[in-house]
Order: sequence, then structure tokens, then C-alpha cells
Amino acid sequence: MKNNFNHPYHLVDFSPWPLTGSIGVLTLVTGMMKWFHNFNINLLILGYIITILTMYQWWRDICREGTLQGKHTILVTKGLRWGMILFIISEIFFFLSFFWAFFHSSLSPNIEIGAMWPPMSIIAFNPFQIPLLNTIILITSGITVTWAHHAIMENNYSQTTQSLFFTIMLGIYFTILQAYEYFEAPFTIADSIYGSTFFMATGFHGLHVMIGTLFLLVCLIRHIKNHFSNNHHFGFEAAAWYWHFVDVVWLFLFISIYWWGN
Repeated sequence: MKNNFNHPYHLVDFSPWPLTGSIGVLTLVTGMMKWFHNFNINLLILGYIITILTMYQWWRDICREGTLQGKHTILVTKGLRWGMILFIISEIFFFLSFFWAFFHSSLSPNIEIGAMWPPMSIIAFNPFQIPLLNTIILITSGITVTWAHHAIMENNYSQTTQSLFFTIMLGIYFTILQAYEYFEAPFTIADSIYGSTFFMATGFHGLHVMIGTLFLLVCLIRHIKNHFSNNHHFGFEAAAWYWHFVDVVWLFLFISIYWWGN
């Protein structure tokens, strides 16, 4: 069968990955329920394996579409840009819900938590120790990812590699410090509304840092394989947008929950 690509639109080839992805997520959620109720993680592990294999093969196919097959035309790239913009907007509202819960509880604390914030018996973190260091790390990573973008625009292969490597290392360093902070925390997610809002907001942010780090790592691998040029590198741009979003969310977390919330 002969394929004639005589249009610029994003009509992708038939793919099994939406189906296998749905099966993987269904297995994952069912496995979580079985883990919670029966303390058996076999189905959960199977769900993880199916989902991870689907993710790898689906994203591999997208990389092939954008490079070897040449299907990411100007119009397709425009659609991808709008998709990423709308995704980041949805993420903003996701985090807005956690900030809403935090300010709702902290501006008018209930009598059940002592009518004070932080609640009675909660020992909060010092914002000028690990949280401040993490703030400096993420701001620095924002600088290095911008450096990488400019290096790609200038077709500077070595500086793109270096700056992406530094950004990934900073992301890993942030995650290690966050894990250490959680390990040393004097309260848990079960300690009143303070513990719930703190760990939900910072925990989901930490998850986004790990996803962003993985995103940038894939971009580094693709850069080493010469997938990017100075006018065709939206995969990296999307990762950079996502990383800047993660940086901005952390600044709001640091100012409101760590500093003002103390």
C-alpha cells in the first residue's frame, strides 16, 4: 500500500500503544487496590511493567516520527506547542488546588488544631536550611536549561551537552535533598491538615522534578544522537517549558508553605 503524505496535518499511523497503555493503567490501578486490601503487589508490578514498556515504545515511535520519518512539519509542531501549553495550564490548576487547601486552612485555622498555624505540636522546617538550598539549586537549573536552549540555537553541540548534563545533575541533587528532608521530617502526612497539605504539595512537586529530570535526560540522549537542530528541537523546548514551570511552582511553595507558613 502506497502512502502519499500530501497534507501537513498530524494524522499518525495506526498504533497499538493507546490500547496497551489503557490496559497497563487499568492493571496498575487494580493492582493498587489489591495491594491496599490484600497486601499483594504482584498485579501492581505487572501494571508497572506494561505501563513502562508502553511509555518507552510510544515515545520511541514519536521520536522516530519527528526525526527519521520527517512527519513533524511546521503545522504539526504548532499543534504540539499548543498541546504542551494546555498541558502546563492543566498542571497549574492541579497545583492551585493544593495551594487553595493550604491557604484555606492556614488563614483561618480551626479550633481542632488549636486555632493557630502551624498547628499545636507541629515543628515546622527552617526555611533557610535545605529549602533555601533547594531554591538556589532550582534557580541555577533554570539558568543552565536556558543556556542549553541558546546553545542549541547557536548549533553549539558541546555546550548543549554540558548544560543539559548540569541541569540533570541539579535535578537529581534536588531530589536527593528532598528525600533527605522527608527522612528527617519531625511530622508525617497524618499530622493534621498541616502534614497533609505539606506532603501533598511538596511531594507532587518532587514527582514533577523527577519527571522533568527524566524528560531532560531523554533530550540529552536525543541530542547526542543528533536528533535536534537549531530550527527543529521542539522536544527539548517542551522539556525546558516544563522545567521552568517546575521552578516557578517551587518558588511559590518556598514562599508560601516553607517561609510564610511558618
